[in-house]
Amino acid sequence: MIPDLLFLLFASGLLAGAALIMFGKNPMVGVLGMLLAFLNASGLFILLGAEFLGLLLIMVYVGAIAVMFLFVLMTIDIDFATLREGAAPYLPLGLLVVALLAAQFIMAASGAPALISAPHAAQEPQNIIALGRILFTQYGVPFQVAGLVLLTAMVGAIVLTHRPRTGVKRQSVAAQVQRQRGDALTLTSPQTGQGTGKTVAKHWAPKPVVQKPSKG
Repeated sequence: MIPDLLFLLFASGLLAGAALIMFGKNPMVGVLGMLLAFLNASGLFILLGAEFLGLLLIMVYVGAIAVMFLFVLMTIDIDFATLREGAAPYLPLGLLVVALLAAQFIMAASGAPALISAPHAAQEPQNIIALGRILFTQYGVPFQVAGLVLLTAMVGAIVLTHRPRTGVKRQSVAAQVQRQRGDALTLTSPQTGQGTGKTVAKHWAPKPVVQKPSKG
């Protein structure tokens, strides 16, 4: 009875967060709905016995990605009128994608067994061990390919956003390594009260005091 109530609670929260993401007019409301959806999805993972995935969802998505979205929304000026322009031609395609996703969810729910799994047997390995075995054996190649795709996306984002700047002093590692002690240090023996050069002597020379004539 209690697992069923928890499932209904987490599922309702997940649907509420998804509704805020889709129908929220303010992007901040959408990010808060995303946080709500992530937390409830994590609760569902933990309820199904996949506590590693649930905690990973909280640490990565709630603790990093959602916070990054919040910082981005707080630092940019969003024009809602500009965002709404040109959205009507993409409405049929969006409805088609939503219909396909809904059909997939309905087919998965109709053919799935009981959502609340029984406790794991003592001889079964922990879910993190089973996940690691499957991920690095059966799905090892797709896992590496996914890493390469993410690396390519990161390098592409850096290349597209990089802009050369003029007037910036560049660092030369070779020049720093080849630099000798005499290139940076000069030993002098100036006389008392004198500097090492005309510029220094002129800069540090005492300024004459000009007395203003007194009135009266």
